[in-house]
Amino acid sequence: MTTKNQALSLLGGLTPSQFLAEYWQKKPLLIKNAIQNFEGLLNPEELAGLACEDDVQSRIIEYKQDKWHARHGPFDDEDFAKLPQKPSAAHNWTLLVQSVNHYLPEAAELLQQFAFIPHARLDDLMVSYAPDGGGVGPHFDSYDVFLLQGQGRRFWRISEQTDLSLIEGAPLRILQNFETSQEWLLEAGDMLYLPPHLAHWGIAVSSVKDGVTTDCMTYSIGFRAPKNQELATEFLGFMQDRLNQDKLTLTGTYQDADLSLQNHPAEIGSAMIATVSANLQKIQWSNEIVAEFLGTYLSDPKADVVFDVNKKMAMRVFAEKLAKLGIALDLKSLMLFFGDAFFINGEQVKVSGDSATLLKALADNRHITATVIQDEALLRQLYDWYIAGYLTFNVN
Repeated sequence: MTTKNQALSLLGGLTPSQFLAEYWQKKPLLIKNAIQNFEGLLNPEELAGLACEDDVQSRIIEYKQDKWHARHGPFDDEDFAKLPQKPSAAHNWTLLVQSVNHYLPEAAELLQQFAFIPHARLDDLMVSYAPDGGGVGPHFDSYDVFLLQGQGRRFWRISEQTDLSLIEGAPLRILQNFETSQEWLLEAGDMLYLPPHLAHWGIAVSSVKDGVTTDCMTYSIGFRAPKNQELATEFLGFMQDRLNQDKLTLTGTYQDADLSLQNHPAEIGSAMIATVSANLQKIQWSNEIVAEFLGTYLSDPKADVVFDVNKKMAMRVFAEKLAKLGIALDLKSLMLFFGDAFFINGEQVKVSGDSATLLKALADNRHITATVIQDEALLRQLYDWYIAGYLTFNVN
């Protein structure tokens, strides 16, 4: 595992600690040759194939007739055939495919290189393809992103402008005005880190060598940043569930033995308000409760994620395969922990001792090597997760 004081070529020779202190959520960073010999993880045809799958989120963004248009997948061959094969400034397009790490093991391995950022902050790996001149226009994101160039090239412009007014009616957050402050041409293996709300504009640049045209593919490693309003709303719902389950109990009933005569019977009295307010303030939460909320909420899969249930097998057979192969998180699974509480895909279990050490390794590294499990309760838990499709055996 990467240490905080280990210089990384991925970060241009910075240590993770230096990067977090100097750049994370503060300012952009251009890293030339961040990953040597990186040409990408899949070709344009394979990316288009993913975009044709029913369970894959994908979009085609077109700029034509001076307007932006967005279509959502799944797509088919006819959809791609209708796109201009020789785009122009007046009509260009981009294909965006979300959560490629859910379908491609190599993509999940790529994301592990960014483990100096907590898994709880990771969103997904989005891959884009665009012929020459393609892009999604000048825009800004509310999250941190690393833009890693695969095949081809992309010309990036950034702006520190405060004017974030958007084009009305556009399907994306396209800026009305854009004032370039810096610009770079990224080639295969180069990477650009951008903090939230920094305006940027990427334009695909194709290259031709020996008569072969290489179009642009960019790998966007995005980190989720829930809005505070969203967190508050979800947390209050979480607390309501705990009240309903009697995990948090307010005893007694409303009492007003000292009730005094009111001039207006329809008025909600100040004494009643004060009493109810005092009762509500008895609802308190600890860091452990907040951790439980964050663990279940952040690990909960998105609505479009579906796990393939595995066939049941004898517990003895499962234990033998575990001892021979080891086990890994399914590509769609997310596992987090706090203390002895472990969260996987919105579920929580508590484990201690050596079993907790093993689960921490599984959460951190997304796999554990061949191992014999002595703890019967842990073995049963791993088995249940395997049957649910949350885990898969390592491949030899």
